[in-house]
Parts: sequence; C-alpha cells; structure tokens
Amino acid sequence: MIVKSFKDCKDKNTFQPKKCTPKNYSARNDLAGLLFKNFNLILNPLKMKRIYDFTEGNASMKELLGGKGANLAEMSGLKIPVPPGFTITTATCDEYAKSGGKFPKGLMEEVEKYLAKLEKKMGKKLGDADDPLLVSVRSGAAVSMPGMMDTILNLGINDKSVVGLAAVSGNERFAWDSYRRFIQMFGDVVLEVSHEKFEAEIEKMKKARKVKNDVDLDAEDLRKLVTIFKKVVHSTIKKDFPQNPLTQLKLSIEAVFRSWNNPRAVYYREMNKIKGLIGTAVNVQAMVFGNLGNDSGTGVAFTRSPSNGENKFYGEYLMNAQGEDVVAGIRTPEPISHLQKQNPKIYAELTAIYKKLEKHYRDMQDMEFTIERGKLFLLQTRTGKRTAKAAVRIAVELVREKMITEKEAVLRVDPYSLDQLLHPMLDPKAKKVVIAKGLPASPGAACGTVVFTADEAERLGKRGKAVILVRKETSPEDIHGMNQARGILTARGGMTSHAAVVARGMGKCCVAGAEALEIDSIKKVFCVAGKTVREGDTLTLNGSTGEVILGKIATVEPKLDHDFAKLMSWADKFRTLKVRTNADTPHDAEFARSFGAEGIGLTRTEHMFFQPERILAVREMIVAENVADRKKALAKLLPYQREDFYRILKAMRGLPVTIRLLDPPLHEFLPQEDKEIRNLAKDLKVTEKKLRDRIAFLHEVNPMMGMRGARLMIVYPEIVEMQSRAIFEAAVKLKKEKIDVIPEIMIPIVGMMEEFHSLAEVVRKTGNAIIQKSGVKLKYAVGTMIEIPRACIRAKKIARQAEFFSFGTNDLTQLTFGFSRDDAPKFVPFYIEKGILEVDPFVSLDQRGVGELVQMGIERGRRDKKDLKCGICGEHGGDPASIEFCHRVGMNYVSCSPFRVPIARLAAAQAALR
Repeated sequence: MIVKSFKDCKDKNTFQPKKCTPKNYSARNDLAGLLFKNFNLILNPLKMKRIYDFTEGNASMKELLGGKGANLAEMSGLKIPVPPGFTITTATCDEYAKSGGKFPKGLMEEVEKYLAKLEKKMGKKLGDADDPLLVSVRSGAAVSMPGMMDTILNLGINDKSVVGLAAVSGNERFAWDSYRRFIQMFGDVVLEVSHEKFEAEIEKMKKARKVKNDVDLDAEDLRKLVTIFKKVVHSTIKKDFPQNPLTQLKLSIEAVFRSWNNPRAVYYREMNKIKGLIGTAVNVQAMVFGNLGNDSGTGVAFTRSPSNGENKFYGEYLMNAQGEDVVAGIRTPEPISHLQKQNPKIYAELTAIYKKLEKHYRDMQDMEFTIERGKLFLLQTRTGKRTAKAAVRIAVELVREKMITEKEAVLRVDPYSLDQLLHPMLDPKAKKVVIAKGLPASPGAACGTVVFTADEAERLGKRGKAVILVRKETSPEDIHGMNQARGILTARGGMTSHAAVVARGMGKCCVAGAEALEIDSIKKVFCVAGKTVREGDTLTLNGSTGEVILGKIATVEPKLDHDFAKLMSWADKFRTLKVRTNADTPHDAEFARSFGAEGIGLTRTEHMFFQPERILAVREMIVAENVADRKKALAKLLPYQREDFYRILKAMRGLPVTIRLLDPPLHEFLPQEDKEIRNLAKDLKVTEKKLRDRIAFLHEVNPMMGMRGARLMIVYPEIVEMQSRAIFEAAVKLKKEKIDVIPEIMIPIVGMMEEFHSLAEVVRKTGNAIIQKSGVKLKYAVGTMIEIPRACIRAKKIARQAEFFSFGTNDLTQLTFGFSRDDAPKFVPFYIEKGILEVDPFVSLDQRGVGELVQMGIERGRRDKKDLKCGICGEHGGDPASIEFCHRVGMNYVSCSPFRVPIARLAAAQAALR
C-alpha cells in the first residue's frame, strides 16, 4: 500500500516528485515531506540524495530543499533569470545535528562534484587568481524564517583572487569592497568575531576620511580595511583568516547548519509555533553583484503591499549596493517606483517577472533581485509575510481576480493574526505632539515606555509593562525584545528592512527609517527636533502613518472594512460550529454581537456583585446567621440582578444567553485588611470580632476545591432562588415588550447528578412559577458547567437531568493536571523549554489529556440524549488550535471574549474545511 503511493515519483532512489500544478502545491508539499521523512530516510538512507542542482527540484519539495531552494528550482524551471547553484538538503542538516555536529562523511566530496558543475556553467573557478567565481551560502527552512539563520556572501575571495576580481571587473573599489564584506560576514557568522568590532573599524575609517557613508570610502580605504579586518580576526581567534576557498565553503556550510539551532532561530520557531521541521537546507549559488557601480544594484520587492494589501508593485532598492545593505537598514533605500525612471528596461522586466510569479504561485510574493551591469537576476521568491489587514485584502482580491477560491481564501488568513485588526487605534481627533516621522513599516498603534535594548524590552515586557523598543536598526539578535515590545522604532532602514519585515510578521506596530532621530544607545537617549527622549519616557507610535508622538494618545474602537466582512461571510458559510461570546455587561454583549457573536456562552454573575452599591448587601448576606437574614440581604440584590439580566438579554435579543449562577467562594467578597474590616463591621452594625470570626470560618486552605459553585448553593439554596428569580423576571418583562429572549441557566462545579438535580429543581420551580403567573410563553434551559473530571466520567447520568453541557476547560485543566493556574507560570515555561509540554495548557487545550475527558463527557452525555447541546466557555474557546479540537469532537459552539469572536469564526471555518 505504501509503495503504491510512490507511483508518481520520477526517481525510484530519490523519490523526487514530478512537477506539481499550482492548484495542488500545498497538498503535494505535505506529501513530499511525509514520503521523504517517513519512507526514504528509513528504508533508503544509503542512497539518500544529499544535494540537488537548481535544475533538479521544484516548489513542491520545500520539506527537503527548504523554501528558498525549492523556489529557486521552480524559478529555474520557469526560465526566470536565476544565478545557478545547488541545494544541500534539510535531511543533511538533520544528519549533521544527530551526529553531534560532525560534518557528514562524504558530503564535501559531493559538494565538490556539484561545485565543479557550477564552475563549468559559469566558466570560472572558485577563488581563481585571475577570474574568480564567488558564491553565496544561504540558509532556507521549509517555513520562512526571515533573518533568523545565517548567510555568507562573496565566498571564494582571498588575497590573490581579489586582485583578479579587480582586474576582470575593471573596478578596484568593487573588488576590495567585496573582500571586506566577506571578511566581516564570514568573521561574524563562521568565526564568531563580533560584528561590532568590524563596524567600529569602519566608523574609525570614515571619521579619519571625513565621510558619512560606506560608499564614500575609496578602493585604498577598503584595501586598508581588509588588512585591519584580518588583524581583528587574528587577535580574536588567534588564527589567520582562511585563504583556501574550499575551507571557506566547508566552514560556511557548517555554520549554516549550526544556525538552525541558534538562540534567535529557536526563539522564532517557538514564538510562531513552528514544529516538525528537521533542519535548514543550504543553498550555494553563484554570486551576482549589485555593487559594481551605478549600473548595478539590489532590492527587495513585493507583488502587493505587505502592509495594507494594495494591488501595487511595492518594494525598495539601492544602486551600487549588496543585498544586506537593504535588509539590514544600513542605508535608506529608494522606493521601487523610482527604478522606472532610473532604468525603464529593468523595471519593465522586473514587472513582467513579478506578475508571472504571482500568477504562478497564486499568492503575494516577496522577491529579492540584483542588477549586475544592467542585467536582472532573481535571487529568491517566497510567499510574502504580511499584516492581518493585508492578508484579508489580498485573500479577498485574489478571489475577485479568480486566482483562488473562497475556500482557499478562508484558509489563507491566519486566525491568530486577526487580533491585530480588532484592537483600538489612535484617535484621529486627539491632540498630539509629533516629534518625528519615519516610514509606516507595520500598521497599528503602540504606546509604551522607551527602552534601547532588546534585553530590557524582554525584561520589562515579561513583567507586563508596555515598551517601545528604540534602535538605530534592528538585527536578528533583537528578536526576543521585538517580541515583547508593543512597538518598534528605528532610525535607519526602509519598508523591507529587518525591523519592518519581522514586525509585520509579528503583527507589531513599527516605524522605520526615522532618520531625524539621533540615538545614543550607550547613554540611552535620543534627540530630535530639539527634544530629548530618555529611557523610561512615554512614546506613542502610529505605524499606519509613521508618526512618532511624545506621550500617550487616546484610542478609538477599530472599524472593520468591506474586505473583512466579505471574508467573514465566507467563513460563516463554511463553518458548522456556532460562536458565542463571554460577556458580563450589555456593552460587551453589543460589542461582541457587532463582531458576529451568535449568543452568550458565559455571563459571570459574580462580577456584578463587586459594584460599590451592591457589595455591602453581598457582605450582609455572607455574615447573616440564618435563612431569614440571608433572604433579607438577597432581596436588596434582586433589583440589581434583575436589571443586569434585563439589559444583557435585551442586548442579545433573539439569541441564547447562558448565565452562570454564583461560582466563587464567599471569602472572595470579604476584606482582608484591618482598616477595611473595622469599617465594614461598622457598616454592617456587627462587632469586629464577629466579622473576623466569620472571615476566619470562611477561609479555605484550597479555595479552588472548596465551597464554591454547586456546593455553595446547596448550603445556601436561597442564593439560587434569588438569582433564578432575577433571570426569569427580566426575561418575562422582555417577552411582554415583544423582545424574544432565550435564557440558559448554568450551574457550575457539578460533579454528581444528585448535586445538579437538587439545584435544577430550585431553578425550574422558581422559573415555572414566574412564567405561569406572567401568562407569557418562555423557553429556557437548565444545564451545567462540566469542569470536574468526575462530571466527564458520570456525564451520562448528569445528562439525564441537564439540557446542555458547557465545558469550563480552565478549571478542568487545573483539576486534570493538578496545576494551579495562578502558580503554573512558575514552572510551565521550564516544562515547555524541556519539551515536557508543547504549549501552556491554559493557553491551548491539552488535547491528549484534558481533551480526552472532554470527548468522554460529550460521548457519554449523548448516549441517551442525542441532541444534548455541548459547548466550551473557557479561555480555550478563542484559541484556534482548541477550536479545531472542539469541531472534531462534535461540539455545537465555542464561546470566547468579544475581541476573539472573529478569530473563532475563522478558525471554526478552517477546522470544517480541513
């Protein structure tokens, strides 16, 4: 059976798939990876093909060749001008890692064979003294990880070949510039010599020559820098800089393999939940040069705007530069539109290529290109990182352009990313002091405390503080701080710089290239427009306009556009799960309804008790010594509760509203401080001793497992009676006003059928009496929150009495793991780091443990009651991975916070489509 699945393979030894049509890329990509990893590596390791020429692969082979290698091969097949080269597979990286970092036996001999083929194509020899071939060595994982792994350019240059390169190019400055770049990059990446040491020497040289930019240094300056750089290397590692090109190549391949597990790459994979990959591929490619003069250049371009999705060619370039000059933000580049004026022929050719690539891949592409003496080359294409706003617009417009289907559009947008669109924006009417303006690199608004290092951003961010990370330019080493920052501000770089690309991928607000900023990272200040901003000051960024604003600015609720509405309408068409919201106020209910909520899955009644005008009556009820006094206190709460339920039911007119009866233990409503206890005793007209005795009596060693929920209400059934009366009286009033309502009363912390029966009887008796007296027809339901493992086990019995189950997976997770949710942050991160847990089980549902209990509860509950309605109302109700599980086990709905309703709608649709 397994062998039959290989019938379409081209080569019986390599199992290289035949070229796929654009419509089945993703399916074949998954298949290629599955076949390769689970069959070829196990059954045929000795014949495993480690290296592929660019002419051998295709885009379906990302698992094996990495995204970069697979797409270079695909572009070669499309006859797009790509410098030739070859790819060392991800499996070889895995081989390197599993051997403890030993260079795979025989690999260098295979590399030399493919290098010989490359030399033949180019008519040059690597490192030749007269006419040298230079190559780049680049990483490339199956999933794009921009800037997280290592790259080496200009490899093959040495003390002899630099002279030949100068002669054959007729450009001595270019040759020495290439050499100093190579020493700097190789020294940093391979030899682990800090790049700051090289930068410091460049700054010294520019200062001595009284020039501002690197490009102002002449050939002699660069030749001197090469000598200085080699001395920097020797003083650091106590060895000479390697001159043998094959030694350079082997060390570079090894460095790229190592970079798969460097801290920033590991952090990026964790941050983006990238799992299941075995390593990075290594791409060895003939160099083409953008720094040969003013007829050469380099750039990065997107087939549509990655910021807002506009169908417009978008990008940046620099003439007389190499690729890292653009992405590292060393120089601020020109917009791609200027290239049309500067070189119409190249611009027309680039336009034709980008249109061809977008049509071929049926998605927005991120391309890197180089112009070498008037000739265009493509160095990379990949599916472009984009903001949520851009993702939605691009998906909808590609459907309109008949490139993709509605189903594909729904699957193209990451549900997690929608969070970017659903939070407040800067109030356009607010007064503001704009102190600088940069490029609107990643949209949105961010306000926070200024910090100047990634480490400080991480430290404060983890403590819950909002920070703005301010840098001259960011580098991949800043990834941990960027992740914790609310916003990122750089003085250098453009729309395709590292800061911009990574921020857009994270959904972080970013303003890049604010060149007026004079940043002193040592003193931790920046000056601009006559103002000085210090670490600890407050700053606001507008990533949609590029404004840098002093102080904190007011925000307004987001407005969602037509494209968002269209995508959501498609999602609603395909999903089967209903999406409700957790809401305790009419405002939250209305807000969630505007986001498409189909009811309320959880209203927490205890939150209503803490309001100032009510808390005294609650406390009076708690200290009461008999039923009559408790009922007297509860009577004071009844009008408040009735009004609460009236307003919430009215806000959700016609939609179901699940109201959870009182859940927390009573001690949570009582003060703990001496002064507050004394004041409360006076207000309640009881002795301080009596109040303290009552507080001591109600104190619990383990409140989470104490007298709360059903247990509390069985001891004090008058609480159930009051809350039920408030619900039914509010519902009847609305029915009389011709407003349809569907109340669902939920009893929490039930572990036994007998508990539920005792309390449900009180609810139904109270409700039926009120309905009968009013003369209106009112449908209602009484159900329970399943949050105790025993309830899952005894679900069949409980379902005989309950009309719905709502899984409270927050408490169910606590009780299943034996973890306290409040204390778990002390140790769960270590569990994740050590691979004991994949994710925090309070963030994403533990499907193998807690999930099995949930599935058991649903299956047993429906054995005798096939139409038992089941939902989830914990925090997991807004987590896409958990929503997929809810769909799979046959729940009727999920419930989540108002802001996460659209995320849940999209995730539910994707679960159904998959």
